[in-house]
Amino acid sequence: MTIENTGQVGAAGALAPNRPAVAWAADQWPLLAFIACAVMLGAAHAFETFGKLAPCLLCLKQREVYWVTGAVALVTVVLTRTAWADKLRRPLILLIGLGFLYGAGVAVYHAGAEWKWWPGPAACAAGGAASADDLVAMLKGVKIAAPSCEKAVWIFLGLSMAGWNAVISLGLAIASFIAGVRKAA
Repeated sequence: MTIENTGQVGAAGALAPNRPAVAWAADQWPLLAFIACAVMLGAAHAFETFGKLAPCLLCLKQREVYWVTGAVALVTVVLTRTAWADKLRRPLILLIGLGFLYGAGVAVYHAGAEWKWWPGPAACAAGGAASADDLVAMLKGVKIAAPSCEKAVWIFLGLSMAGWNAVISLGLAIASFIAGVRKAA
């Protein structure tokens, strides 16, 4: 070690090259994608639990995308630490990107239905919101109407939750594709 490279010694004492944050994020993308999925699912459940905003059918479909993409990201984290890392890293990260891109598509469809640009699915045509009393009634055999997919119940800066999800999912897809085409360190 010379005087010139002493600033590059990391906390563990190993020599670490100075790398831009983008390169570090690309190398750690499977873990970051998993964390992003967990944060998005946590936010959705917080809106449901604390905000009393019952999810409609399309909201639940958007959550399913995060569950599946998060699972793929977690498998990628594990597999990229094996002997197959060189062969599996790029295809799995691109698969994560496709998951986020599909999620952006579902969110755009949902947001478009909320803004009446096109009709939502027929299963979402009901109105109203489900509550704990509705759950009790449902357990007793009463049919409960699901919340409508065509009504934005929360808007921030002109975008509904579905709109924000579309923006975030598209950003995550782009980040995944960038990470997938970069060479691993």
